[in-house]
Amino acid sequence: MTDATPRDWIAKRLAESGYIADRDLTTALWLMDMLHRPLLLEGEAGVGKTEVARALASVHETRLIRLQCYEGLDQNAALFEWNYQRQLLAIKAREGDDPDHIEEHIFSERYLLERPLLAAIRQQRPPVLLIDEIDRADEEFEAFLFELLSDFQISIPELGTMTAVSIPRVVLTSNGTRELSDALRRRCLYHYVDFPDVEREARILLARLPNIDAALALQIATMVESVRKEDLRKTPGVAETLDWAAALVGLGVRRLQEDPEAIFETLMCLIKTAEDKARMTREVSDRLLGKVA
Repeated sequence: MTDATPRDWIAKRLAESGYIADRDLTTALWLMDMLHRPLLLEGEAGVGKTEVARALASVHETRLIRLQCYEGLDQNAALFEWNYQRQLLAIKAREGDDPDHIEEHIFSERYLLERPLLAAIRQQRPPVLLIDEIDRADEEFEAFLFELLSDFQISIPELGTMTAVSIPRVVLTSNGTRELSDALRRRCLYHYVDFPDVEREARILLARLPNIDAALALQIATMVESVRKEDLRKTPGVAETLDWAAALVGLGVRRLQEDPEAIFETLMCLIKTAEDKARMTREVSDRLLGKVA
């Protein structure tokens, strides 16, 4: 680490991995490392919360372990399962042995099937553990995470408490579909991820699309900002901006005003519902294009 401050170093390494972070996020990631605390990222879908975890893994040249949350997610899918098939084979092979000895044998680590949370605490090199869209999981599962988030350990009834070999960098994301508990929030640092402003989104385009012209990137970011202000059901995220920019570069567009027809036709990269498509008429497209310098 050769730069002036740890925050500068993190910002630089994130940029090198294609993620342009604002100062608040950089500070949150620095504090996360210094305090060994999980980081809760909230924000609308599409603002780049998941990308933060991917970029963080790239920055630290470590493994990204992802747990995608959903309604009904339980400990078996998140933590571990017993390999019942192997256990049955072991029981059959040891027929006639002491039953207590067989039980002790088949409920050992040898018969565990590792799931994301268990994998995260068994890594020699600290991984990045992404617990994605925690707001989609049930409140019971949220409570199950408390031990991991507080003490970086988990309890397995047959084996006891397992403490993390190395402390993972834990990133939780939430789209705000339900309110998270105060208990979970107390265990985490918090950062709200908003849509990037025009200047930062243009920098993202330049970082992710090496062949794009700087002036075109700025025009696209300006146009997307205007689209987001329209009354749409699904606001386009950064990934949609990248798709649209790649499409325009592929078509050879150098300035948005040069080809309004192509601009309108490729807006499908930003629009994701029939309702929004009906609203984004050619007249609306031309009106928004008129705001782009």
